[in-house]
Parts: sequence; C-alpha cells; structure tokens
Amino acid sequence: MQKVNNDIYHEYGDRWYTADDDPIALLRAESKAKTPWTLEQIKKHNYHHAEARVLDVGCGAGFLSNALASHGLNVTGVDLSEESIAVAKRFDKTGTVIYQKADAYHLPFPDESFDVLTAMDFLEHVDDPKTVIKEFSRVLKPNGIFIFHTFNRNLLAHLIIIKFVEWLVKNTPKNMHVIRLFIKPAELSRYCSEAHLQVHEMVGIRPSLRTITLKSLFTGIVPQGLRFKLCSSLLLSYMGVAEKH
Repeated sequence: MQKVNNDIYHEYGDRWYTADDDPIALLRAESKAKTPWTLEQIKKHNYHHAEARVLDVGCGAGFLSNALASHGLNVTGVDLSEESIAVAKRFDKTGTVIYQKADAYHLPFPDESFDVLTAMDFLEHVDDPKTVIKEFSRVLKPNGIFIFHTFNRNLLAHLIIIKFVEWLVKNTPKNMHVIRLFIKPAELSRYCSEAHLQVHEMVGIRPSLRTITLKSLFTGIVPQGLRFKLCSSLLLSYMGVAEKH
C-alpha cells in the first residue's frame, strides 16, 4: 500500500516561505485565497474576537496561524514536525501564537477547549480521517466551527493534483500526496455528521488560469504571480465549514 510521505515537512526550513521550485510555493499561493475565506467564516459565526480560541491543526510553518493572529485572534498551532513549528515561530510577527508539537489523533487539550478548529491541507495526510475528525469535535465547544481544506478523490484529481505537479514543478517529492487518502465531499460530510458536526458550506478552489502562462508551465518554477480563486466545483480541491451541535 502506497504511503504518503509526511517526512518532507521536517526538511523545508525557511524554504517554506522562500522556495519557488517546490510544491510548497503552491501552498503559499493557495493560502492567499484560503485565509480570507477562513476569516470570513470566523466572522460569520461571531468568533472574530480576542476571547475566541482558535486551534490550527497541522499548522506546518504557520501560514494560517500567523495570518489569523495578525487579525487579532487567539491562536494555538499544532503539528508533528518540530522543525516546521520552529519556522512558524520565527515568522510569527505578532509573537502571540502558541505553537506546540501534538498528534491530531490525541490532541493534548480538554474537551470543549476551542471555538474554532482549522485543518488546511491536512486530512489527506492521515490514514483515518474519520477518527481524527471525532477528536476535532471533542475539543470544540458546542456551536464551535471546524474549517477544512482537502482534495477530492477521483481520476481527474489524481492527474492534476498529483501527476501534473510531479511533472511540472521541480523538487516535487515522491508520494507528497497519494490518491487513496483523498476524500470525497460526501465522505467528509458523513465523517463530520458522525462526529456531531454539521457541514454548512463547501466551496471549491482552483488556480486562476489568467495567472498562468504557457511558458511558465515548463520552467519547473511556480510563477510568482500565480493566484487561486474560489469556485462552485468541488471536483478537485475544496474547503468547507461545519458547526458542532
């Protein structure tokens, strides 16, 4: 059985924020679309205040955690990679984010500790997302929200998200993603429901084609001007929000 390679995230260092010849640059570009939508959901559910507690699971080098903190939110970021957490701390301009190593299957927090839990580009890296989501629900307060981003599982997603990236972006590590761990939206909705979380909204996300030139496709470099946009199709990549009831 093909295993996803999660060890790569220990090795990036400051390349999390600087590399353009690696898929990590795609993640940075995506975050510019995902972060505003995440903030919008937090505001919509009235958690945009300093008393609300936000937990960012699989925080990596802090793209989302640090952005949310810059908007005045009380953020805790957890990840299994101590090296990534060290980078996240260095790039936290607010100096307020609490970063710690933690296993998503066994979060080191009491029941009902957080108002918001985010997991971006994370669920497709675990073997048992159903169990992880139940753990997320455990640490969420009643009416708390779970905001996620992941990938749909189908042949087109395998071609574009896995194969195209391997072919077109330099330094793409083997098994950065594996198709068996991608999650269909209906499956994710069911996992949430079984964990007492009701999905209220899902939205797709895709590259803005006008920011990609034919020439840039064959350089192995992620274009500086690459942008992502929200869309109605959940066929490839999608975000969503679920509320604990």
